[in-house]
Amino acid sequence: MSVEVTEVRNRCELREFIYLPAKVNRTNPLWIPPIYMDDWKFFDPKKNRAFQHADTVLALARRDGRIVGRVMGIVNCRSNELRHEKTGRFGFIECYEEQDVFNAMIEFVEGWVRRLGMTKLVGPMGFSDQDPQGFLYEGFDHEPTLASYHNFPYMVRFTEAAGFAKEVDYVDYVIRIPDRLPDFYEKISARVARHPDLRLLEFAKRKDLKPYISRVFDLMNDTYQDIYGYVPLNEAEIDALVRQYLPVIDPRFVKIVTLQDALVGFIIGMPNMNKGLRQCRGHLFPFGILLIMAAMRRTRQLDLFLGAIREDCRGRGIDVLLGTAMMRSAIAAGFETMDSHHELEDNLKMRAEMERVGGQVVKRFRIYQKTL
Repeated sequence: MSVEVTEVRNRCELREFIYLPAKVNRTNPLWIPPIYMDDWKFFDPKKNRAFQHADTVLALARRDGRIVGRVMGIVNCRSNELRHEKTGRFGFIECYEEQDVFNAMIEFVEGWVRRLGMTKLVGPMGFSDQDPQGFLYEGFDHEPTLASYHNFPYMVRFTEAAGFAKEVDYVDYVIRIPDRLPDFYEKISARVARHPDLRLLEFAKRKDLKPYISRVFDLMNDTYQDIYGYVPLNEAEIDALVRQYLPVIDPRFVKIVTLQDALVGFIIGMPNMNKGLRQCRGHLFPFGILLIMAAMRRTRQLDLFLGAIREDCRGRGIDVLLGTAMMRSAIAAGFETMDSHHELEDNLKMRAEMERVGGQVVKRFRIYQKTL
């Protein structure tokens, strides 16, 4: 049977789009469902401000009337203007192990971005690097983090067979958390902390953290500009992210450094919630949120999500100060491992820090590209 790819036109088809990955990945034991309440908001142009600076298309693939795949096409106009590019993106792509279905969806997106004047297609990517990006191609037996793909290996094979080549790779480290920090790090951290204008901020309550969260995103905008795929956030997008993430952040795992009261560095971690998400199947109500909170209390893995240091403050030991504080909190909470999340393959300074504390690369992700 031939494959037909058509644009999502109504709420019923959007529901099929959102829930298809659970069907495709039903035999993938490490796949984690998204929080579906967030997905409904993410794919709604009225609620997700990222749609305001992008052209998009959502599509479903059918064979003999049965839905067998999904894909999203994105032209991020703001990113293209900043980087002087004509690049389209494919993302959120799912299908069963059928190469012709994958090919049909990619051809659909290729045709769509060509009509918008694009000369290159990359993916999998979302609106920015805050969305899941890059197919997992090594480390399929390791737990994923919430904001990353855990695709079947055949998706890598399908992408390369469709004529795509490497654009950029990410590595993911797992760090074994020791019973106590090495004296070397304690000494460096103590020396940095003695700087009269530097201040390490740690938190016990969300209300104490709230005044700093928007400043964290401001620092992201300043420091992430040259990171692949990053798109600066405007004030409305920052406000939306603050409202989305503040309720689930564990303040114990947010560390901030200020210099003369200016925020110059931060790191954010979150207890792994995978078990709870699998148990509630991505639904927060009626009991899902309780299952997720219980999983976060019991997990032995801390997932790192975001971190940055202001450019003119790098090389002063602030990274050690932040890392040491996070390690202390992880040890106190009884964590056994820490997952670094994505690190760009060529970010050698950050990779050196990870390896200095015993981190080992356990997963690799790849974003692909194709000239049109």
